[in-house]
Amino acid sequence: MAGSTPSGRAAAGPSEKSRRRILIVEDEADLAASIKYNLEKEGGYAVSLAASGETGLALARQKPYDLVILDLMLPGMDGLEVCRSLRSSQDNARVPIIMLTARVEETDKLIGLGVGADDYMTKPFSMKEILARVKAHLRRAAPGPQPSGPSYKGASLEMDFEGHIVRSGGREVTLTRMEFALLAALVRHRGRVMTRDQLLESVWGYEDYGASRTVDVHVRRLRQKLGRPGRAIETVFGVGYRFREDGGSAGGD
Repeated sequence: MAGSTPSGRAAAGPSEKSRRRILIVEDEADLAASIKYNLEKEGGYAVSLAASGETGLALARQKPYDLVILDLMLPGMDGLEVCRSLRSSQDNARVPIIMLTARVEETDKLIGLGVGADDYMTKPFSMKEILARVKAHLRRAAPGPQPSGPSYKGASLEMDFEGHIVRSGGREVTLTRMEFALLAALVRHRGRVMTRDQLLESVWGYEDYGASRTVDVHVRRLRQKLGRPGRAIETVFGVGYRFREDGGSAGGD
């Protein structure tokens, strides 16, 4: 029998423990089931479902997931509140969150990004698109060697690229994975202008030129979290952003 071992037992696939774990918090049962099916079939992920914000938050607190797909409009606790709660938890502060929304107004999307979501998708969307987004975020979140030296030390900002640690004015700052990746990209290319499209490709891992405001919101959050040293992230109007801080050095450059 195809897919069986000589003893007649079904061939074992990736163990539950080794598979990347994804949580879908979505009250539209058919949509949630469709996303789950495609993620398990095409990506081999271990997918859990929650039909409410309260249930999703409880599952995430039991054992952190590798990625969360979170609907904005949920019964009871909505997606914004769930996102805030996840980001306030040490275990989930850096878990990639993709927010789903049926609202087409840009303001609603920016609010979602502003409370800590890493990305957003507007319904309806294709399964091919959500699979690509999930793969890109999990690839970014996966541990791996970091190029261009292990650290950066400036006059008021320090980064440990391998340890995922940022200190601003001597205090440690907690960043999401995407915020850290964005700051790292700007620091590694310090003195050079990076366009929004370049940042989308290098940080988010996909080309979606209609999502350039995603970069703007993350830069704004970075500046707020870094405080005064955040001024080193300069806006080059009509182009993109540049990091410039006097006295900076990067180990291994």
